Amino acid sequence: MGNTSRVLKWVAGGLEAFWGIPIIGGMIIVSMFWTPLVIMLALHIVSLIIAYKADKKIVGHILGIITSAIGWIPIVGMVMHIITAVFLMLEAAKDE
Repeated sequence: MGNTSRVLKWVAGGLEAFWGIPIIGGMIIVSMFWTPLVIMLALHIVSLIIAYKADKKIVGHILGIITSAIGWIPIVGMVMHIITAVFLMLEAAKDE
């Protein structure tokens, strides 16, 4: 289960980094009527449960849930996506 958590952190971190790209990420999210935020919320909740059961760090996924909730705010959402991506990728890299 630990390896699954690590893979999910890499995937979620990569997606969060993509959504954090200035203008492009926001345009895609808005053009899809904020559906990516709902999908990311579900991904973070599932990943959080898996990481918790595997006794891995969960801070990145908690940030991801918060980001999905406030990601619709233009500049704040972009910054939060980038911060969440950094946390998730650092956790995935340090995961053992």
